[in-house]
Amino acid sequence: MSQSGQRNREFEFTPHDFARVRELIYHRAGISLSEIKSDMVYNRLGRNVRRAGHRTFKAYLDFIEEANNALEWEAFTNALTTNLTAFFREAHHFPILAEHMLALQPGIKIWCAASSTGEEAYSIAMTACEIFGTLKPPVEILATDIDTRVLSVAKRGVFPISSVANLSDERRTNFFLRGKGGCEGSVKVCNALRKMVTFKQMNLLSLNLPVEGQFDAIFCRNVMIYFDNPTRSTILEGFRPLLKKSGLLFVGHSENLNYVSNAFKLRGNTVYELNDGQSTAARGKQ
Repeated sequence: MSQSGQRNREFEFTPHDFARVRELIYHRAGISLSEIKSDMVYNRLGRNVRRAGHRTFKAYLDFIEEANNALEWEAFTNALTTNLTAFFREAHHFPILAEHMLALQPGIKIWCAASSTGEEAYSIAMTACEIFGTLKPPVEILATDIDTRVLSVAKRGVFPISSVANLSDERRTNFFLRGKGGCEGSVKVCNALRKMVTFKQMNLLSLNLPVEGQFDAIFCRNVMIYFDNPTRSTILEGFRPLLKKSGLLFVGHSENLNYVSNAFKLRGNTVYELNDGQSTAARGKQ
């Protein structure tokens, strides 16, 4: 980092500070920050440093470690979490999900394991409503994320009208309410859809995931790219006992699990299923 670049910044931010941030977010959330993300870290955490009243990143990092304040750790994690989503993103997954649900008995449970602002979870809910022909399908959706800010958006279910521009007229009519007056330019997910989804804060690194029972499908798309292989393996081993034997795991288009864990095998286009119920650890003992 050049001295001129440092002088143009509001807060002192050294290479050691950056390395410390990388270590903290890795242990806190499993996120593996690239060495080229220094400017991103400064821009995102700078607001936290300012709000907390510190003049250097070192002072801020000392503060959050020494105080061990849950709210401050939450703000730190939220600032460094990347959230990019859209309704029916990676659309090829939803016909596969629809076919899968039709083959199941009522009482279907689906986990959206990195829900961000909720578009993915609501897309799953819309798919369920469409294939069962009712706004009350026999489907429960758990949607979780580590970032509490995006969860508050998801729970509210209000989005810019531009976010539904690519949806069919039928979906916009059936599942959204158009804002009027002061809410013009936005849409709100209909109440029936929102009742299908339960949003909770969750860290995927938790050894004891606060979820009940097993799931018929787990969506964990475009999340693994932020973790290193040991962390990916840990998360997948956590998923394994939570997925029914007939369950499906949906991942992002650029994510390949074959080199990370033997617990799952590829079934289709970025869709996985359990590999005979055997974990990586179990296979290592054979």
